[in-house]
Amino acid sequence: MLKEVCVENYTVIPQAIANGANRIELCDNLAVGGTTPSKGVMHETMAYCGEKTIPVMAIIRPRGGNFVYNDTELKIMGYDIIEARNLGLDGIVIGCLNENNWLDEDALEQILEESYGLQITFHMAFDQIPVEKQFEAIDWLIEHDVQRILTHGGPSGVPIETTLPHLKELVDYANDRIIILPGGGITNKNAQEVIDYLGVNEVHGTAIVGQLH
Repeated sequence: MLKEVCVENYTVIPQAIANGANRIELCDNLAVGGTTPSKGVMHETMAYCGEKTIPVMAIIRPRGGNFVYNDTELKIMGYDIIEARNLGLDGIVIGCLNENNWLDEDALEQILEESYGLQITFHMAFDQIPVEKQFEAIDWLIEHDVQRILTHGGPSGVPIETTLPHLKELVDYANDRIIILPGGGITNKNAQEVIDYLGVNEVHGTAIVGQLH
């Protein structure tokens, strides 16, 4: 079972790994859903996690708010992706939508081209896509070699227990062609229940291995 811990600073990473984290997702500003971490944080995280062979992913998101990005913001994301690769990170976490809450295909193709050699997770921007179009979005992401989709299965404010039926539909539709990574409200207390219900091998959260201080 792979437990991906979402952290917003380096300080808690040794404790997270000691508690059983198998992968780290680096974010800054979790209060707005996460933005790109600093180069320094990425560097120190890689130095520590590299010794312990713990994979590290970084969110590439230039600001909070929506997931509709202009050309300048996409250029910033491109530079950040280069930094992440140069620092040896295993992968990045991205998500771009257009004004209609559909995948911004042009922006994503550009980012994916810049991300060669890195694992790609499409983040919870996925939950903004209308439910009836999410299956089509899964197919598009599979065709473009995205490795996993991080999703809460519904609006961020509702408990994960209420979104499990929809998450199960997504897992069944994906059918091992892409990893559906459930997140948002999963803790060390309910992780096993989520795993058993969905039949997944990976879970994500800030408290997936308990509260970190």
